[in-house]
Amino acid sequence: MAHFAKLNNNIVSEVIVAEKNFINSGKVGDEFLWLQTSYNGNFRKNYAGIGFTYDKSKDAFIPPKPYASWTLVEDTCQWTAPTAYPDDGKMYTWNEDTTNWTEVV
Repeated sequence: MAHFAKLNNNIVSEVIVAEKNFINSGKVGDEFLWLQTSYNGNFRKNYAGIGFTYDKSKDAFIPPKPYASWTLVEDTCQWTAPTAYPDDGKMYTWNEDTTNWTEVV
């Protein structure tokens, strides 16, 4: 079995499990296109999820940008905060107003 993402204007609208011989592309003029996605990230960088964008030039599924201040890491196609998550064993949440991590108390 394999996983396929349904694209509408390069945005994932559905992910299904199907036989590996499931059509891996749409025909010219189709409203949507099905592309195979890798559950373990072996290809197309990330496992597709609803709302992800497919970037054809990178051949990658990119998750929605979580915050305006975050930037895309080109080799992983994952978003990263402008400051690293603290490594002190405490729990934090992102504060976009301060563009920093705030401890959860």
